[in-house]
Amino acid sequence: MVPPMNWREHIISDPEICHGKPCFIGTRIMVSVILDCLAEGLSEDDIMAEYPSLSRAGIRSALAFSADLAKDPTFPA
Repeated sequence: MVPPMNWREHIISDPEICHGKPCFIGTRIMVSVILDCLAEGLSEDDIMAEYPSLSRAGIRSALAFSADLAKDPTFPA
């Protein structure tokens, strides 16, 4: 089994950047923007063309981040 991705290597939440919303380290690209792109069916290649500062690992870290959020017992059902 492949170990889970450590999204913390790619994503930060800092009150001084994007009002504290989770974004990719070294950018002002919010994780929610990339999750919206994935939900709309954009491929990793499409996203990387639109946001060249993101890597495939960065894009996948958004999915790992959202998976962890979904596991949170306070996540609304």
